[in-house]
Amino acid sequence: MKRSGAVIWGVVLIVVGVIFALNALHITNIDVFFDGWWTLFIIVPCGVGLFTERQKTGNIIGLIIGVFLLLCAQDVLSFSLVWKLLVPAIIIILGLKMLIKGLRGDRASQIMTKIKAEGGQPRVGCAIFSGQELRYDGEVFEGAQLTAVFGGVDCDLRNAIIEKDCAIDLTAVFGGIDILVPENVNVKISTTSIFGGVSNKTVSRKDVPTLYITGTCMFGGAEIK
Repeated sequence: MKRSGAVIWGVVLIVVGVIFALNALHITNIDVFFDGWWTLFIIVPCGVGLFTERQKTGNIIGLIIGVFLLLCAQDVLSFSLVWKLLVPAIIIILGLKMLIKGLRGDRASQIMTKIKAEGGQPRVGCAIFSGQELRYDGEVFEGAQLTAVFGGVDCDLRNAIIEKDCAIDLTAVFGGIDILVPENVNVKISTTSIFGGVSNKTVSRKDVPTLYITGTCMFGGAEIK
């Protein structure tokens, strides 16, 4: 994914550079600063993200917003109509994602439900306008619920005992969550991101327990490393 992202961004920059060069040489006269050109700073990154990132919900929403704003700047649509349609469109997209997720099943939720059914309780980490650090040195880890709202949570699993599949349900709203995992764990992510995202810097492994990460990132993010 990282390599394909670099290739796409490279192509985009080359095209932009060529256009500026051709205009400077008076070979072409492409109006780069057309009405609403600034919306490209929303449309292009979100469009690239659709091809390079696993979590596409935030990019789809951003792309819709960018296109709507461009149409407004071009006087195709009115700003008042866009604001009326924007919220329903976002709600529909989120609803569809939840519906698909519910039909397919969520492995992380299944693990959390099983933990509670067996009398256990997932560890909870919550940072609101603050920071919190969780360490599981020498502890058996099965699951956790992490929340960061205008704050940060550090979850260190490097010395935890992970013998079977486990899960983390995270929520990051204008906040950040860092999760450090041991080398003998595979990580799978299924989150909903709105102007945020999850960065997975771990290496995919086979024949090892899997850490399933689910949740929501809104103007915030999480990093797994």
